[in-house]
Amino acid sequence: MQPLGVNPASVESHRGYVDKFQFNFPLLSDPERTIAGAYNALREDGQRIQRTVYVIGRDGTVRFAQRGTPPVDDIVRAA
Repeated sequence: MQPLGVNPASVESHRGYVDKFQFNFPLLSDPERTIAGAYNALREDGQRIQRTVYVIGRDGTVRFAQRGTPPVDDIVRAA
């Protein structure tokens, strides 16, 4: 499983965040909110992001999707 974070912040902002919190996975910059829109992760105003977790199988199918912060065990089980 390869986790990725996606958020509209700049690449430079992400570098600082990764360094500060010692993430061991990449954060992708989505300033136009294209990825967030495609994965239905935008709030009703179309600007703010709703935290959403997806597990996508190697074949490209969505195996798990949940808004908010689901239990890690649920995510791992879906992987």
